[in-house]
Amino acid sequence: MARSGLAVASLLKKYGGDVFVTDVKNSPFLAKETEELKKLGIEYEIGGHSHNSIKDKDFLVISPGVSFDIPILLEAQEKGIPIFSEVEVAFWLNQAFIVGITGTNGKTTTATLIGEILKEDKREVKVAGNIGVPFSSVVEEVSSDGIIVLELSSFQLEKIEEFHPKVASILNITPDHLDRYSDFKSYKDAKLRIFENQTEEDFAVLNFDDDESRGIENFSKGEKIFFSTINELDPGVFLKDGSLIFSAGGGSFGIFEGKEEKIIEATQIGIKGPHNLSNVACASAISLILGVKLGSIRNALQNFKGVEHRLEEVSTISGVKFINDSKATNVNSVWYALQSIGRPIILIGGGRDKGGDFTKLRDLVKDKVKALILLGEAKEKMKNELGDLIPTFFVSDMEEAVNLSLEKASSGDSVLLSPGCASFDMFDNFEHRGKVFKSAVEKLKK
Repeated sequence: MARSGLAVASLLKKYGGDVFVTDVKNSPFLAKETEELKKLGIEYEIGGHSHNSIKDKDFLVISPGVSFDIPILLEAQEKGIPIFSEVEVAFWLNQAFIVGITGTNGKTTTATLIGEILKEDKREVKVAGNIGVPFSSVVEEVSSDGIIVLELSSFQLEKIEEFHPKVASILNITPDHLDRYSDFKSYKDAKLRIFENQTEEDFAVLNFDDDESRGIENFSKGEKIFFSTINELDPGVFLKDGSLIFSAGGGSFGIFEGKEEKIIEATQIGIKGPHNLSNVACASAISLILGVKLGSIRNALQNFKGVEHRLEEVSTISGVKFINDSKATNVNSVWYALQSIGRPIILIGGGRDKGGDFTKLRDLVKDKVKALILLGEAKEKMKNELGDLIPTFFVSDMEEAVNLSLEKASSGDSVLLSPGCASFDMFDNFEHRGKVFKSAVEKLKK
């Protein structure tokens, strides 16, 4: 009964479906959701999944966070009942041109930026998917002349059948969600499904700098376009002499043919950090494929300042800058965050472990972090893997973490919330965690 479940239930009901919704949570947590289902005339159950959830059902639609190995889904699979993801069902009703973005890190920033570029170019566009806006809630709002940019998680791609983005990109692939997948290959295979239904008329946009991404070009039948911040490409989008450049490679690239041209100087780009330069290169490549004018791309890149909960500057107290990076739910995200901040750092981390290897952060932590403040289920593991390098403290909640961080900081330092873990041990989601952090900072400032 979360966002995507309610959205797809409403959509199916509208098209004449006999819909039943089931959730393991109990009524105190679902008052708003059950009220909405009552208004829509949709049957539901809470507190567990009964046999009513699969009896006489043509198919099941699962929310991204639901594991396939729960008993009711195993029974459904034994009975041959099809199981689909919400993005698959929404796609059945889609008329728009679909751009799909997946990867371990950078999805939200890249998808949002593409949306801003298209708006600047006066295109009809919606950004949805794993970004917090269900595909099902916007699919009827965009015509066949419009574009829907979808941020897609591995969970959403696991149960697709017909879903087919005309432009698909995998930004990067590093180990993540190993609490759900048996190994890295299983996680990678889920990501690769974004290319599954592409044809020769489609495009696959890939990161030339990422070993895993560069090795998967043959999984798409579409035309391959690479982006890079290290290597010159022909064709492709790349960094050269401090500017972002595209080359059509002697062929056609969107509305451009056979030439190399500067998109923007790197210093003019609104969002900072090496990882964001890569995200910008990808967004630019996709925008060029879509025929967006260079002026629109430049304006959007200059004006875009990033997304909430991703290296978001919250406030400065006594010369200490507080930065909200709650969206950093894996080790690599923390690695990028630590690279992007020049000041000495007080790092707030922890949450629900996803099988991450925090030892990969040791060099950066030793070099840049003054103190480590930990909360949540993974705090012991993080202390074991990093705590010998710097002073490390346990706290019980976010407010205590924020207050202690200011005590340990000096003017000119940064306090960085970059958890490296999922939020579900203490919060509804990473947005909730970020908002609690920001609220604690504002309270401390007052």
